[in-house]
Amino acid sequence: MSESRQFISVSEAQAPFFVGVDLGGQSIKIGVVDDLGRPLSWLSVPTEIEQGGEAACQRMAEGIDRAAAEAGIDPSQIVYVGLGSPGTMDIPAGMLLLPVNLKGWENFPIRDRLAHHCGKPVAFINDGAAAAYGEFWVGAGQEMDSLVLFTLGTGIGCGIIVNGFSIDGENSHGAECGHTIVNPAPDARWCNCGQRGHLEAYASATAVVRRTQEMLDAGLSTSIRARVEAGEQLTPKLVAEEAEAGDALADEVVMDTAYWLGVGLVNLIHTIDPSGVLLGGAMTFGGNNSDLGRRFIARIKQEIDARAFALLAERLKMDFASLGGDAGYIGAAGIARAEYLKK
Repeated sequence: MSESRQFISVSEAQAPFFVGVDLGGQSIKIGVVDDLGRPLSWLSVPTEIEQGGEAACQRMAEGIDRAAAEAGIDPSQIVYVGLGSPGTMDIPAGMLLLPVNLKGWENFPIRDRLAHHCGKPVAFINDGAAAAYGEFWVGAGQEMDSLVLFTLGTGIGCGIIVNGFSIDGENSHGAECGHTIVNPAPDARWCNCGQRGHLEAYASATAVVRRTQEMLDAGLSTSIRARVEAGEQLTPKLVAEEAEAGDALADEVVMDTAYWLGVGLVNLIHTIDPSGVLLGGAMTFGGNNSDLGRRFIARIKQEIDARAFALLAERLKMDFASLGGDAGYIGAAGIARAEYLKK
């Protein structure tokens, strides 16, 4: 069951009903959402990548029926399904092309196969865009006409919503903002994609761990060392805990991450001129609930203030995302609703 949202009963809900599907490498989240974006039920099924895309679409369809039953509605009351998936993809064609996290699913017509199994029309979108749309529709971006969402984790996911529309791009690769170049130097850090100098190489969870390990290897003094030598895994959470406890090196790593995010965001602000920027994902350093999280976002804003046009920096709203792990399926359901209303 989701921890970040309250479910409503079917008697409180406003029809029509939509289902959002958030496809991940390990699990698939499926939720029923009403016309106002309020979830009625949520469940998770295993992705089981090795069984292939067709079997996964069958499990998604079965999960949709189960989610409907848990919501207290008949599956026939679901009018549209939204599917958010990691890329790479061809959104108009409904195809997965070369999905890095879904080996063996290359060139798979996932939208149409899910529609076949569940008997519903399916809207297809990048998972980062789905999360951004969820925040735009019913989350921290409700008061924003346009927004950029960064999801900070192993990599950096992104979604851009402008005037209610997701910026997907000509080749369905819009909003790949983790791969904007923040350091063009020939010795810039390597990104997971195999190129140098990308934002993801400096501000993802992978980058935080790598940079911290380099400091440990250099023999720098830090309370992190004792925990790692005692057998604990080096993670951004461990770094955050030590930063909260007053360790200077840990705090430097977190604030350096904020610096690079600020640099990357200035490029987007000058390109898109959004109402606001939201930060989500697993690595928000406690968000608004911790002093570290508040200093983290303040440091990002400080860099934006120093580098962006004054008017844009002054008017920009910046906050942490509010839907947590629910953003993907709620946003996918929202995209389905937009498609339903359009048709």
